[in-house]
Amino acid sequence: MWNYSKLEVWQRSREFVRSVYEETGRWPSDERFGLVSQARRASVSIGANLAEGSGRGTYRAYAQFVGHAIGSLNELEHHLVIADDVGFIDPDVAHKLHGEAAEIGRMLHALRAAILRSGGSHPLGSE
Repeated sequence: MWNYSKLEVWQRSREFVRSVYEETGRWPSDERFGLVSQARRASVSIGANLAEGSGRGTYRAYAQFVGHAIGSLNELEHHLVIADDVGFIDPDVAHKLHGEAAEIGRMLHALRAAILRSGGSHPLGSE
């Protein structure tokens, strides 16, 4: 329906995945199947939901999947808080990642609002 790869928020989410993978690679190896896996999965899910939703065919479904992306972002932020709580992540790095997450979150909320108010036209203009 829409080309998700042209969305700035999808592009930013790709960059964010790389940051999350880089940082979680420093976490304890015994967390590979625990918090590392969960944080990585949640980060990948943000862009994956944008991609899946863009092909669903309806504005309602698209907005729902953007909502799923927001949920994945929130889940990832929780994992980062836990990583900070248990000392896996440098507080400065955590602060940087939370800042990136906040910006992506603002973009996702704006996208969702644009989709919901689009009224049948492409929410971001022509392709």
